[in-house]
Amino acid sequence: MTRVIFFESAAYPHCASQKARLTAMGHDVESFDLIKEPWSVSSLRPFFGSKPVHEWFDPLASRVVSGEIDPGCITPQSALVQMILDPELINGPLIRIGNHCEAGVNADADLGMFRGDAER
Repeated sequence: MTRVIFFESAAYPHCASQKARLTAMGHDVESFDLIKEPWSVSSLRPFFGSKPVHEWFDPLASRVVSGEIDPGCITPQSALVQMILDPELINGPLIRIGNHCEAGVNADADLGMFRGDAER
């Protein structure tokens, strides 16, 4: 059984179904509260990989919806700092299997990356 680290928030209603699918795939899912996690730039950055910065943000976060933060006009470093200060901005859940990290995984097709060799 592969260990999956799953950072979730109550703000993401799809987390329960994702955890159930990962468990059904044979993974051992260990959940953590994304909002309470003591993030740093080095611990948060790997989850976003090569995604464009605007995809790092939860589009429903209040500071994004209000226009206070424009994800299309922010540098990667500034985005990470804002997310560390306000984790509700993070497009979660964040999932790690071995060294493989993903953010905002929310579709059945996305979970396919976690089939097979998880020690990537």
